[in-house]
Amino acid sequence: MHLWYSLVDFLLPFQWMQYAFMKNALLGVLLVTPIFGLLGTMIVNNKMAFFSDSLGHSALTGIAIGVILGNAFPLLEIKPIWSMLLFSVLITIAILVVKEANTASTDTIIGVFSSTAVALGLVILTRNGGFNKYSSYLIGDFLSISPSDLLILGIVFVLVIVLWVGIFNKLLLASLNQSLARSRGIQVKRYEYLFAVIMALIVTISIQWVGILIISSLLVIPAASSRNIAKNMRQYHIYSVLIAIISGLSGLILSYFWGTATGATIVLITSGFFAMTFAMKLRLG
Repeated sequence: MHLWYSLVDFLLPFQWMQYAFMKNALLGVLLVTPIFGLLGTMIVNNKMAFFSDSLGHSALTGIAIGVILGNAFPLLEIKPIWSMLLFSVLITIAILVVKEANTASTDTIIGVFSSTAVALGLVILTRNGGFNKYSSYLIGDFLSISPSDLLILGIVFVLVIVLWVGIFNKLLLASLNQSLARSRGIQVKRYEYLFAVIMALIVTISIQWVGILIISSLLVIPAASSRNIAKNMRQYHIYSVLIAIISGLSGLILSYFWGTATGATIVLITSGFFAMTFAMKLRLG
């Protein structure tokens, strides 16, 4: 971290960037937003915005499970993040399995799982009025990122980039034409599950900094904005990542001066980008 701190002091010699928590938050934004920009392109393509939203809401139950396990096994010192990760992966797999049964539409299935998870989490966490200490997860706090958190984010960032380079073409073909993908030997179900699990892990890891209420917006809006103006798949990805990064940096700086939640400020800026690109799309016809 010393090298990063020195680099920031050299490149950004501003008073507001002299604090360690701002330097940590800056690196966190630079690691999180490109991932969201990349994943968002596939989420928008596959019309999975509601699914990503349900993953955010299910985090409440993951926290609740961690509380229960922590009370039952106090010596283990179980952190909420691990129970959130486990529960998000399980509910992702459950949604996909039930969806394959074709007994109801996808949005109905997601709605049932999402509302049930939220209700269960709230019931457990509000028991005896204990919800206040978990309310920070609702709005998130980028300024609370620690060096150990950044290490985890760095590892996740590298893994996502490597996976994306390796499987993107297959993911894209599977999302556009499943029959053609199968004829090319692509196991569509495997890649569908893999992408959903990756999304669940990213959402869960990031939720403590971005916030349950808005994490889906940060995934969807940069990609939706990019789609308004992109002419090909390369531009689609580049614009989405750039919009996510610019919004992240601007939101971090503005939230410091305004004293607002960083995640929410970032989302407002991405919404501005969407409005601007939508206007450009209308103008260009």
